[in-house]
Amino acid sequence: RQRVLRHHPDKRKAKGELVNRGEDYFACITKAWEILGDKDKRKSYDSVDPYFDDSIPINNEHNRNNFFEVFGPVFKLNARWSEKKPVPLLGGPDDSRDLVDNFYRFWYNYESWREFSYEDEESKDRAQDRDERRWIERQNKSVRAKKKKEEMIRLRNLVDQAYNLDPRIAKFKSDDKAKKEAYKKAKANAAREKQLQIEKAQKEEDDRLKKEKIEEEAAKKAKQIAMKAEREAQKKHLRKERKLLRDICKSNCYFTTDPNICVQYMEHIEKMCEVFTVKDLENDSFRLEELNNDLKIRGKDAFEEKIAEVEKKLEEERQRLINSGQKQDVNGHMNGSGQTAWPQAQINLLIKAVNLFPAGTSQRWEVVANFINQHSKNSIDRTAKEVLSKAKELQNNDDYSHQLKKAANQKAYQVFEKEKKAHTVVEEVETSQRFESVAEQQGINLPWTAEEQKLLEQALKTYPSSRGDRWDQIAACIPTRSKKDCMKRYKELVEMVKAKKAIEKNVKAETKKAQ
Repeated sequence: RQRVLRHHPDKRKAKGELVNRGEDYFACITKAWEILGDKDKRKSYDSVDPYFDDSIPINNEHNRNNFFEVFGPVFKLNARWSEKKPVPLLGGPDDSRDLVDNFYRFWYNYESWREFSYEDEESKDRAQDRDERRWIERQNKSVRAKKKKEEMIRLRNLVDQAYNLDPRIAKFKSDDKAKKEAYKKAKANAAREKQLQIEKAQKEEDDRLKKEKIEEEAAKKAKQIAMKAEREAQKKHLRKERKLLRDICKSNCYFTTDPNICVQYMEHIEKMCEVFTVKDLENDSFRLEELNNDLKIRGKDAFEEKIAEVEKKLEEERQRLINSGQKQDVNGHMNGSGQTAWPQAQINLLIKAVNLFPAGTSQRWEVVANFINQHSKNSIDRTAKEVLSKAKELQNNDDYSHQLKKAANQKAYQVFEKEKKAHTVVEEVETSQRFESVAEQQGINLPWTAEEQKLLEQALKTYPSSRGDRWDQIAACIPTRSKKDCMKRYKELVEMVKAKKAIEKNVKAETKKAQ
């Protein structure tokens, strides 16, 4: 107001100054006041400062080496357009991370009040009507929005350029990377240490289990060795008692002068030797040792009593198995499927039972089935029908018979090598020390069946003694017996014939003396 009173043309003219109305400067003062005195027009005017530098520093070596000197003034210059105050400046190279993060956070969310209405090409005040004024406003608004967008892009490029060239940011990134690598390394080391501890614990556990297993196996092996030694001792004792029994009977001409009865007694002796196994030695009711002692004292009477006891025992066993089978049928425990595979142990029991209970036994196959079920460690029970079917299969199955014979021969040969005995000559009539039979090796003491005896006699006739492989060929004819079994049986038969001839000779001599 003071300037208006001082520079008004009328006031100056009253003071005697020369005033030119057409070119007087007071019009400029009036127009300036209209713009600078209005807040919106003042903002529009300030936004188009012709001396303001809108350029952005480029990425070059000079600007990188002098980052703060180059970018500091630029940010300070552009801070004038900020809506928010105060405006954080670029700072220095020693600023903390918080200050630097705060600076870039502010400038990435920068709000500028700068607008470009002052550069409108058309003024709505000069419009002649309302429609023209609205059209001018739309045109001006579109141009202003475009320039505002370019201004914001310029500021964003400035911040991005500064962020990419800021040595503090590079240092922070390097520190973060080093910290991340250190964390990863520490984590990897911790995981490795944990894995090592797990492996160590696992190794200790494995070593402990291995040690326990070794100790258990050693104890088991020692127990097996002790049990084997005990069994061997028992079998050795059994062989000794059997030999003693044969020798006593042989030395007493089998307690008879009748050749036919002598042969029967010889068969009873062999049956006793085969039926009574190592387990029978532990039974107080019958011992071969007691039988031998009794035979030495009472002779024939003791011998006949023992024969009756053996027959009685076998009959009781038959009746027990029959009763057991009937009870099992009532309880429904028999397995009648007939499709279950036969393990080798049950097959061995079947062979033993068939020979223990020959044809003519009452309810023979029920007795055989119950014998197998009683003595088998397998949980599968066998019926009479299954047993009969399997017995026929073994008789007709050449492959199985061949495999059984081969296994028996192998075991017999191993025992033969182990005991280091010389091979028995076929024609030798004098008996050497008796080898353990295959059946005894397998825990089965089986007497020769009538069918096996018939096969042996036929093979002896077929293959003469002049053949070098005579006994191999004979053994091949009897699937259930080994070469050693055949040779042993042959010697037994020779002894029986010799004993029969000796008895006949003694009878003739006594008859001759009586005459």
